[in-house]
Amino acid sequence: MDIRTLGKTISERRRSLGLTQERLAKMAGLSRRTIQALESGTLQDLGFDRVMRILGVLGLSFSPSADARKRKRGLWMAAKNASVSYRGELSADMLEQALATAEVPSGFEAHVGHFLDESPLDYVVMAVEEAAQLEHRAPAEIWANVARLAQRHSINRKDLWA
Repeated sequence: MDIRTLGKTISERRRSLGLTQERLAKMAGLSRRTIQALESGTLQDLGFDRVMRILGVLGLSFSPSADARKRKRGLWMAAKNASVSYRGELSADMLEQALATAEVPSGFEAHVGHFLDESPLDYVVMAVEEAAQLEHRAPAEIWANVARLAQRHSINRKDLWA
């Protein structure tokens, strides 16, 4: 796969997830200009580490396919991760509803904070993608709810979700 094809694939996947170039850049630790140049086909070289960071956030590999990712049960994985060290367990359904409505069930505020601040970024992306699909909503709507949730419950990554 050449860098132009990779850029096109990344652009298509980013858009299907409802991510802006700026948000993807933040999540991958790159500049928006780098993402823009990659997607437009003007970037000459990116380097393996940077490519892997972008692909990891988007749930892609060198064989770009979202099918394997869809089988991973992103909401369940994210909910389990968010429930670590808490007495009650945040269920996948509860996380889905929180992402769909920007409302957190009473007593699970810390879980959502943990989800936003501590979960691996690919878990967050998978959870957003799955919630959007299950709720028949555009991923961009779910990302807007993530930003709302972050304003109330995130400490470490609040700026990432803004």
